[in-house]
Amino acid sequence: MNPSLVVSLWTVNDRSTALLMRRFYEALHRGASKARALQEAILEIKAAFPHPYHWAPFILMGKS
Repeated sequence: MNPSLVVSLWTVNDRSTALLMRRFYEALHRGASKARALQEAILEIKAAFPHPYHWAPFILMGKS
């Protein structure tokens, strides 16, 4: 597995981050690439947390 990190570019809300990371790891477990898993997680939490503050700062660093 290639090393990589999901990082936030600014301080974020604990509840929305916990949901995002749960969805991210669920997608990875289903076989999604890291980039796709992050994309899916962001799209899912946008429904519950529509303001970009909650989902926009997350980026994947490293290899997908």
